[in-house]
Parts: sequence; structure tokens; C-alpha cells
Amino acid sequence: MTGAVARAAFSRVVARLADAIVPPVCLACHARLDRQDNLCGKCWRGIAFIRAPLCDRLGVPLPFGPAEGGLVSAAAAADPPAWGRARAVAVYESGSVIAGLIHAMKYADRHDGRRMLARWLVEAGRELLADADRIVPVPLTRRRLIQRQFNQSALLAREISKLCGVAWSPLVLAKIRETQPQVSLSGSARRENLRGAFAVSARWRTEIAGQRVVLVDDVITTGATAEAATKALLGAGAATVDVLAVARVTTPGLASP
Repeated sequence: MTGAVARAAFSRVVARLADAIVPPVCLACHARLDRQDNLCGKCWRGIAFIRAPLCDRLGVPLPFGPAEGGLVSAAAAADPPAWGRARAVAVYESGSVIAGLIHAMKYADRHDGRRMLARWLVEAGRELLADADRIVPVPLTRRRLIQRQFNQSALLAREISKLCGVAWSPLVLAKIRETQPQVSLSGSARRENLRGAFAVSARWRTEIAGQRVVLVDDVITTGATAEAATKALLGAGAATVDVLAVARVTTPGLASP
């Protein structure tokens, strides 16, 4: 038996033991499944996955158009974002399965869904990651990170890096200013709230200079967070910034958690 075959056999044994100790369940409703890191059929059907045709700049689904890509929505043409391209796995809707998965990860310390979400992110961001030099998560302030003990965007960025092989840099971008909770603010107020909130320190500027960056976040709501973070990265010398998120709000006025 070769070393590769032996390692594969050992991995299968370990996986079966893990399933016996912690039986696989749906990550959303906890119904019993036959494998880990997945959803049951009912919960899967409850997710509005974003597929082509979509706006290349904003990542929102479009009602019609060719599947090849390169489409730009009227909203993106009228008010182009600072980033180049955006992609998201699914539409964010309050009370939806995708909203529940994000909420559980952010506020209930449920990190068991990170591998599944990372797989979906790699698929949704295939074009972006193929061109990328570096993956950078949207950061938290130091105080918020100490309180929460983790950054959900950094957890996802690390899993994405493992799957696609693109380097991830959790310390390149910093949130240097406390901001009001975004959930209660309008689009313009969100942008003002985040003005100057992100920065790349001099220590990391050589790391990011000339790099094609994929910025990872959990939800794109109005795009204010991604916009502020993108401007900080471009200002530090990044060649391009694309945005990759688990979910995208497509209904104006709908706030994410």
C-alpha cells in the first residue's frame, strides 16, 4: 500500500469515527444527514443562490441577459463602486436560511458552517480568485475583536485560502475607528459612518502594493463597508480590489444583522 493510499484510508477511518461521535446534521435545521458540513434538501431549497445573469460590478442578479458575464446594471453605471467586481453566494433575506447561517456564525459562535460557506464562496468567486494575489478579510476594531474573540470574515478568508491556494492576509487591513452599528443607518449615513474607518499601516504597505486583492465579508448591504475598505486598500497601493461575500442584500432598505 502506497503512502497516499494509506493516508486516504486513514482519513476515511477518522471521518467515520468522527461521524459516530458527532453524527452529521443539517447546519441550518439540525436534521440528521449522511455527511458533515452540509444542508438537508429542504434548507438547500430555501437559499436564493445568485447565478448568472448578474451585474459584474455589484454582484446583484439581473432579470435577463447572457450568461457569459460582463453585464453592468443601471445602478452600477450611474454610481460605480470603488471596487472592480463583486460576487455573493446568495440573496440576503431576513429570516432566510442564509441569514440564519450568518447570524449563527456571528452571534452564536457557530463556526461549524465555515467550511460549507467557504466552498460556496470559492464557487461564487471563481473568476475573482483566479485573478487574485491575496485574500483580505474585512476587519473588526480591536475592542470588538477582543469582545467577540473571532472575526467571521477572517475565518471564511482562511478557509477560502485553503481551498483555492491564494494567500490570505488577516492583518493587512485594520479598522482604526469605532463606528455606530450600521443596521439602523441609511445608505448615505452608512458611508459617512465608515469614512476613514479602515487603514493599511505603513508596515503592511509593501505587502499589498501592486497586489490584486479579493476582499471577503459576510454580507454586502449598501456596499458602504466594502467601499470604505476598498478605498483604504487602493490608497495603500493595491492594484485592484474585488469583493466576495456570503450574501448580498438586493432589496433597498433591507438591513442585515
